[in-house]
Amino acid sequence: MEAAEEAPLVALPQSPELSSCPGDISPCDLTILHFNDVYDVDPSPEDPVGGAARFATAVKKFDFLNPLLIFSGDCLNPSVLSTITKGKHMIPILNELGVHFAVFGNHEFDFGVDILEEYMKQMHFTWFLSNVYDRFTSEPLGHGTVKKIIHWNNIKIGLMGLVEEDWLDTLATVNKSNVNYKDYVEVANEIAIELREEGADLVIAMTHMKWGNDTRLAQRAEGVNLILGGHDHDYGIRKVNETWIVKSGSDFKTLTKIDIRLFGASFQYVFEKVDILSYLEEDSHIKAIVKDFTQNIQYMLEEVLCPIDMELDGREITVRRSESNLGNLVTNAMLEATRADVALLNSGTLRSDRIHPVGNFTLHDLLAVLPIVDPVLVVRVTGAQLLEALENGVYKYPALDGRFPQVAGIQFGFDPDAEPGHRIIRDTVKVQGQYLQKKKIYLLAIKEYIANGKDGYSMLKSCPRMFDTETAQVLSTVVMNHFESIKILQGRKKCLSGHRMSLITTTSKSPSLTAFEEESNKPSSIIAVPGIEGRICHISQDMKEHLHQLRTERKQGLRTFPTISDNTSENSDSD
Repeated sequence: MEAAEEAPLVALPQSPELSSCPGDISPCDLTILHFNDVYDVDPSPEDPVGGAARFATAVKKFDFLNPLLIFSGDCLNPSVLSTITKGKHMIPILNELGVHFAVFGNHEFDFGVDILEEYMKQMHFTWFLSNVYDRFTSEPLGHGTVKKIIHWNNIKIGLMGLVEEDWLDTLATVNKSNVNYKDYVEVANEIAIELREEGADLVIAMTHMKWGNDTRLAQRAEGVNLILGGHDHDYGIRKVNETWIVKSGSDFKTLTKIDIRLFGASFQYVFEKVDILSYLEEDSHIKAIVKDFTQNIQYMLEEVLCPIDMELDGREITVRRSESNLGNLVTNAMLEATRADVALLNSGTLRSDRIHPVGNFTLHDLLAVLPIVDPVLVVRVTGAQLLEALENGVYKYPALDGRFPQVAGIQFGFDPDAEPGHRIIRDTVKVQGQYLQKKKIYLLAIKEYIANGKDGYSMLKSCPRMFDTETAQVLSTVVMNHFESIKILQGRKKCLSGHRMSLITTTSKSPSLTAFEEESNKPSSIIAVPGIEGRICHISQDMKEHLHQLRTERKQGLRTFPTISDNTSENSDSD
């Protein structure tokens, strides 16, 4: 993550006029309070403790300044409470805080466009999105506002909301082909001109993108005075050319107070970092909102995610020793969300240790399976690294070890009697229906935990990541979105926006081949829960000898392995 250069933070002088005359805007003409990326509403143990209730107290201390409260995105997910409420608890919290304007963050779309648009109707402020358009409606995605001029303390302020293209690739519930992205610099320049023509004195870009892209915006966008950013979780203030960029941390732990004075055609800025410390009292209204949601958790856990027509085997004795349909369900959802080539899940992730019966699969059931907030990343791996990861996965078999892999997009056989580290039978390994090549690069969907080299998967620790944790989907949310799409296809739920997560269809060609639904597919080709497909199998001594014979004959040019089709023949280079 790129480090931010912090500007000197200067506290406002406390003058009698300022404190005793709330209606008088001297000595500053405008005060803005800014924050971004808030997930956990409860305080942490150490200062700055944060927490939504103390944050509200800090915000309200500045009410006499008539501040403009701006939020730069990401509030609906991820957190433990958001998994249960689908982020709904943030509606009354942000309303009570008095947010005036916001820009969409990537996690606003985690539960789908339909949910977001439903929530927006209940929020007392305006969401912006100026450079991503919905191909279904020709309107901004999520019906965000493109631009707006407001009059605040006799200053005309022009607003826009900009995002980077990178996180559009990570939206599981929105297919990128269904949106039209426009470069944020180009759009900023166009809108800034329009806002100036409409009389704006000050032009503010609310953004949700990384430091590098905010810097590029400041360098190349003419007419933007101030960039109020999100997406990065580190606090920082930076001046690029004549434009200030502000990022205000995360999780209700800090906010930025920006005092602005207008001198003719120019502005003077004074920035103050406000830490949310433990000595602050908790706001009673926000505290009551959080308490109300937490007390109703049991009721919310009864929500039916989807009826299932086969048992889901989550027993440790199954998931930590063999392929399981529960593992196939979760890893399929990982591919549906990321469009990676392969998904690999350490079976220790699956925590219910029981068989889930036919019938209604509830949110309680899902959180019994996946109780931890696990970000799903995509990394670039070579075939050789993938083989090494599989070897690690079966290294401790038959011990009930959490490293044992559940997979999608790949199939493999292993000899449980062979020496650990030499158990994978390489000529059984196929990725997307083709024999694995050691030098080929594959996209692998894994948890952040595995990407950090845990459970023995050290070979994946140095693999390049396609996106960072801040952008990642949460594993439990990914499975919820799988079931949401199933309900839509089954006619149990309407999809008003047209956006949802695409699903993997059933195929008999190869256990490793994942085909995604097309518009021509019938709903019957989509199933809520996959069965046991032969993704993982034990290889006997007789089978090893047969495979060795086939390999020898192939090398001599006498025979080739059967392939999916005549034009997709591809030999393993596992030697």
